[in-house]
Amino acid sequence: MSERDKINVELQDILDKQTEPWGIKVSLVETKQVDLPTEMQRAIARQAEAERERRAKVIHAEGEAQAAEKLAEAANIISLYPAAIHLRFLQTITKVAAEKNSTKILPLPIDLLTAFLQKKEKE
Repeated sequence: MSERDKINVELQDILDKQTEPWGIKVSLVETKQVDLPTEMQRAIARQAEAERERRAKVIHAEGEAQAAEKLAEAANIISLYPAAIHLRFLQTITKVAAEKNSTKILPLPIDLLTAFLQKKEKE
């Protein structure tokens, strides 16, 4: 189907060779419809499905890459402003509390973690 014009030219040549001795000239040859065997239709369908899956995976991977970039940018901004992480933490608590679920949150001061991290770096 993708090479319909090429097939039309080949058919035109074949017909010209066969009809020329009779003095007949075929002026136009067109392939209107081609009935494909069932096996060929299935193979084409499998190929199309594989291509759709490939595209979906590429789109998903691009989305993941963009999300990672945005998270890195956010981490850089938050690292510049120490109060930003505390505000983000309070926003998260507010969001979880609004959902009325049974999730438990244990607030932990960030200063406690820095002491542990400094100790680990010395070792």
